[in-house]
Amino acid sequence: MKIKKGDVVIILSGKERGNKGRVLRVDTKSDRVFVEGRNIVRVHRKANAAGQEAGIISKEAGIHASNVALFSEALKRGVRVSSRYVGKDDALFGTKHAALESFDEPVSSVSKVRFCKKTGEVFK
Repeated sequence: MKIKKGDVVIILSGKERGNKGRVLRVDTKSDRVFVEGRNIVRVHRKANAAGQEAGIISKEAGIHASNVALFSEALKRGVRVSSRYVGKDDALFGTKHAALESFDEPVSSVSKVRFCKKTGEVFK
C-alpha cells in the first residue's frame, strides 16, 4: 500500500467523493485507511467494566485504499505514485543497486521514497 499515516489524500468515490483529509491510521490487513473527519458513522456502544460509558459515538470508518489517492499540491488533485531510491546528492534511482553505486564510498543502505512521475514531487 502506497498510503501512509499522516498523508493528505483525496477521496475518489462514495458519498465523500472529492473531499480531502489527513490519514489517521492505515489497516494493511483489510486495505483500509481512516481519514480525519471523513466517512463518519454513529456507533451504539454498551457500557462495560473497563470504564467506557454507554451512548451513541461518532467516529471515522475505514475507506478502501483503492478509493483514495495521494493529493498533489502542484496539480491540486489525486496522483499515482511509484517508488524510487535516494542516492548521492538526493538523486532518485529506479533500483536500489543503482542508488548504492552512486556513492563514492560503500554505503550499507539507501532510503526509499514515493515519487510522482507527472509532477516530480517526492512524498516522504
